[in-house]
Amino acid sequence: MIGEIIAIGDELTSGRIANTTSAFAARRLFLAGHEIYAMHTIGDTPGLIGEALKRAIKRVDFVIVTGGLGSTTDDLTTEAVSRALDRPAILNKTLLEKIRSHLQGTGSDRTGLEKLAWLPEGAEVLTVDERMAGYMLVHNATPIFFLPGIPSQATKLLVDYVLPIISSWLENSGHHVRMRLYKTVGLPEYEINKRLDSLEQHELVRLGYYPVDSEVHISLTVSGPDDKRADVLFASTDKSIRKALGNYIYGTDQATLPSVVGQLLKKENLNLCVAESCTGGLISSLITREPGCSGWFAGGVTAYSNQLKEILVNVEHKLLSRHGAVSGPVARAMAQRLAERVNSRVAISVTGIAGPGGGTDEKPVGTVYIGLYINGEVKDTRYLFSGSRKEIQAITAQTALDSVRLALLKKKLKIPGLSLHE
Repeated sequence: MIGEIIAIGDELTSGRIANTTSAFAARRLFLAGHEIYAMHTIGDTPGLIGEALKRAIKRVDFVIVTGGLGSTTDDLTTEAVSRALDRPAILNKTLLEKIRSHLQGTGSDRTGLEKLAWLPEGAEVLTVDERMAGYMLVHNATPIFFLPGIPSQATKLLVDYVLPIISSWLENSGHHVRMRLYKTVGLPEYEINKRLDSLEQHELVRLGYYPVDSEVHISLTVSGPDDKRADVLFASTDKSIRKALGNYIYGTDQATLPSVVGQLLKKENLNLCVAESCTGGLISSLITREPGCSGWFAGGVTAYSNQLKEILVNVEHKLLSRHGAVSGPVARAMAQRLAERVNSRVAISVTGIAGPGGGTDEKPVGTVYIGLYINGEVKDTRYLFSGSRKEIQAITAQTALDSVRLALLKKKLKIPGLSLHE
């Protein structure tokens, strides 16, 4: 099914708040087998809201609207919908009683919040069990979902209620679509496109290429006249993509690089520690966003100065003096010494020049050394990255994590080259 997303709020159009909800919704809808025709961000202007909604209804199978459902005077979505679709607001008594029961004994003013119980004629509340606004309205056979602007509330309602409803319609619509998102690291977009070009010749196969920070994501959409043929074509295309890209694919759909690394470490009963300099704790931050990381992540040290490299990571003073902090020997020492100190069998370290200043002819901005320690063996690899300070830090963190992934894959598959003496 084809949908459209409309995000409402002056805070979005002014740039005060980033519109993360639309991106989340589009991603989850894609993974559920739907396409997004368009995404809009408009201010709290009833006329614009109504125009955008009426245009969307005419050209897509469903519409998702976020924002403007609150109790304050600038929350105008419901009012705009009532006017644009000629559906007068009607008091939803069940919702009103729920609001009152939530407020009972709190001392809060009911007057403002009771505004949430006035919905356009024909609207159905998504749930009265959650303390958040959200309703569905079918207009001219097109379902419209209205979700709150608060990202955590919108995403919960989307996942728990909206996606299941849309999926049930998809099953009965005659559409036979299969989708998958492949996530790659280490291969440029043009090379990926070259390797997969032949697959795009099939009229029922569509590929999309999306750079995401320092990764490249590839979307696969396969359609078929029935479920069986859609499944067969999807399986054969999936096999071809995996063969063409190999281990450059680190995961699919909701996978993240840290989560994939964590799964590999858990399978080998290993834990990881991190010694960071130029990334300033970014690697540890990425890891600790993953639920359950305590099962495979021992912790990290951010040793930016030479003094802390000596004190916290046990790097010898003479090693720093002889080679400089940004060097292969120091990267190896950081990984090995920290691993030995905390009794960890796997460690990564990063030291480099993220810029914009600090570079030399010998070590220009973007020079980074990554150390990798596994089971007593240690190596370092030199990289020359480009971009802003933030971009260099991001690709350094990603490359460091990916070095662990590739080393563990080689160990698992017994591929020659796992030796770290390089």
